[in-house]
Amino acid sequence: MTDTKKEQERGELHRAIWAIAEKLRGTVDGWDFKNYVLGTMFYRYLSENLMNYINQRETDGENADFSYAEMSDEDALKLRKDLIEEKGFFILPGELFCNVAQRAAGNEHLDETLETVFRHIEESAKGSGAEGSFAGLFDDYDVNSNKLGATVAKRNEKLVKLLNGVAEMNLGKVKDHQIDAFGDAYEYLMTMYASNAGKSGGEFFTPADVSELLTRLGTVGKTKINKVYDPACGSGSLLLQAAKVLGLDGVGKGFYGQEINVTTYNLCRINMFLHDVGFDRFHISCEDTLMHPQYWDEEPFELIVSNPPYSIKWAGNENSQLLGDPRFAPAGVLAPKSKADLAFVMHCLSCLADHGTAAIVCFPGILYRGGAEKKIRQYLIENNFIDCVIQLPSNLFFGTSIATCIMVLKKNKQDHKTLFIDASKEYVRVTNNNHLTAENIGRIVDTYAERREHTHFSRLATHEEIAQREYNLSVSSYVEGENAREKINIAELNAEIAKLVAREQILRDEIVRMIAQMEDGSEKIL
Repeated sequence: MTDTKKEQERGELHRAIWAIAEKLRGTVDGWDFKNYVLGTMFYRYLSENLMNYINQRETDGENADFSYAEMSDEDALKLRKDLIEEKGFFILPGELFCNVAQRAAGNEHLDETLETVFRHIEESAKGSGAEGSFAGLFDDYDVNSNKLGATVAKRNEKLVKLLNGVAEMNLGKVKDHQIDAFGDAYEYLMTMYASNAGKSGGEFFTPADVSELLTRLGTVGKTKINKVYDPACGSGSLLLQAAKVLGLDGVGKGFYGQEINVTTYNLCRINMFLHDVGFDRFHISCEDTLMHPQYWDEEPFELIVSNPPYSIKWAGNENSQLLGDPRFAPAGVLAPKSKADLAFVMHCLSCLADHGTAAIVCFPGILYRGGAEKKIRQYLIENNFIDCVIQLPSNLFFGTSIATCIMVLKKNKQDHKTLFIDASKEYVRVTNNNHLTAENIGRIVDTYAERREHTHFSRLATHEEIAQREYNLSVSSYVEGENAREKINIAELNAEIAKLVAREQILRDEIVRMIAQMEDGSEKIL
């Protein structure tokens, strides 16, 4: 498929999503509406994924006229056990998206129908290896919410519009499914509402350009990794970038993430499915990463990418057990209670494989603040863990204009230097936000990979120099900014001044002469 064709299909898909938003405008708040659209799309995806699988199997068996959607529920139940083992879930033909959507307009109990279907899908996975991946996935799809309407009839009216709108989306034919269409629709919705949802939206959605930069920094020189991990995974956009950069097969043992917000946790799991990541290949947990890490016994991660929340509160030294936690104890001090940023950094370091890389978006204050944070920076530098610090442009993220930075960690560096890159000017302005172009990303990644110094852009600093600067890691302390002031030619300036002085003397002489003439004329008159 040509790039032009892809862009045409993508534009058509985006217009279809916007059309649904227009139909429900004024009734469902944008950020809540997103959950309903994504839930409906996920329902369609699961239905078509299962239908495609069964129909293909029958077609390969020379049963060309077979259609699972037309099969009776009674006959389909005979396939249930095998399908759950193979796919991880089961849907009756009568509960498939296409059949429910077709009958939706005349179904006075549509709300109850959908509630039953979603419960059946989740229950079908119980007892199987997919149970954890499906449990509670439709919790945020509340068919009885007043956000859809004040009465059952009004709520059903909105549900019909949702089903019809998603049914009309061009997501590919059953036999020729373009799963990227589902993934692209997901990302468009996230961008569409994160941009005007402030912190509530942007806090768990990292823009695609920043996600790509982090992943490419973490995979320099590699075509395959064991696993990718994000300790604050949000909706999973960073985890999925590893699949985009390396391919699904390039992430050998799967995708791991932890998220404290249950709604976002559900979004992340849905996102995995919509991007064709099998239930046995992703492991997402809903827990507080700093207090209850879920993958302590796992093999260390070769790639860690994360955009943890900025300067949030945590237990810190109020919890005596944290002082002996093997993640934080090596630094000899805990991150401040009011600023957990470096606690996330230390957590990532503890999970990192000896030959791995962690790329973490950080709040800029952690680079220069004193106290406990300075001691943690000192520990990281003296043990040669900080490979690179990159200053990003401002206004890259939804809901904040802060100019963040990236800290890149490694455990087995080849030198005892830290690379500093000033990428604050590497962006283009698009509507209300700045964006990193392919050229911007390429320049940053190439400079990092080569570990080269470029005037006004990058510099390698020894650990001795960093120590002399009191372990201040601000990029501006090491990379000299380009002087934007106009260069002055001193010789030309002196010549111009001489001309002005000579001219001034001529004017003075002329004034003296005029005054003398006036005085002489006055004497004659007298």
